Amino acid sequence: MEDLKLRYTGKIREVALGTGPKALTVGGETCLNFHEFEGSTPHKPVVSFQVYDTDKLDWPDACKKPYEDVLSDPVAWAKKCVEEYGAKILTIQLQSIDPNGENRPVDQAIRIVEKIVNAVDVPLIFWGVDDTKKDAEMMKLIAELCAGKNVAIGPATDKNYKQIGAAAITYKHIIIASSPIDVNLAKQLNILLLELGVQENQILMDPTTGALGYGVEYTYSVMERDRIAALLQQDDKLGFPMICNLANEVWKTKESKIPEAEFPLMGKEKERGVCLEAITAILLALAGADILVMRHPDSRKLMNEMIQELGENK
Repeated sequence: MEDLKLRYTGKIREVALGTGPKALTVGGETCLNFHEFEGSTPHKPVVSFQVYDTDKLDWPDACKKPYEDVLSDPVAWAKKCVEEYGAKILTIQLQSIDPNGENRPVDQAIRIVEKIVNAVDVPLIFWGVDDTKKDAEMMKLIAELCAGKNVAIGPATDKNYKQIGAAAITYKHIIIASSPIDVNLAKQLNILLLELGVQENQILMDPTTGALGYGVEYTYSVMERDRIAALLQQDDKLGFPMICNLANEVWKTKESKIPEAEFPLMGKEKERGVCLEAITAILLALAGADILVMRHPDSRKLMNEMIQELGENK
């Protein structure tokens, strides 16, 4: 009996990040992730290492320990991820500009960004703090500073897509289109960006991410619907690679923070948090994620091993 296989009619666009020999390309799928018995996935999902521009972090100790020697130096932190952990792409989390936190002025934060850009040669993603005004101001400066480096900037929402989109167009960067876990809203934002003049190979979709036990099943469902629409229903307005910043969601959950002494049945904090992050990541990859932003070296190692194993089982 012949195996039943879906026939896909659509394709996910390819998006390149970075320049030179270490540039990466994501997307290009003609089937669901890891369903290579039905189509092709020319580029496997990639794990992006997370680097913060501040050491004022509400992180569990299990997360701080691998970076305890570099937490106060974002440049050294970025270099450690590349040189020691083998990062192929970095996500620079611009937490210091948060108006509800340090509220560092963007003209000061950009100096740290410049040092990181000059210190590493892998593709870079710059992630704001979901503040409409501050993110737009910061991304404009980053786009100008990184002209010619083909970085990704965002997240851009329906409130600030014009400002961030204009910067991406002017300096030829990738824009992260962020919508709140909704197929129609994701499609509408993509349409707005395209109408603004952003090129089809300059968009990454951020569907908004939930952690294991905190909405990941809803995120999975929406991402799967995005992919089905693009690949089976020929909806090219949803045919873009997806990025999931899952580290921010996983490591703020109570399960990743509660000390073992307070709740022995939950097990050791490190193993518990690593498993939460790795399981969330593999679920999102199966749903269609092309870039997974992660934090702990051990969970990233697990994820890379799973991507490799799943990619081999064609």
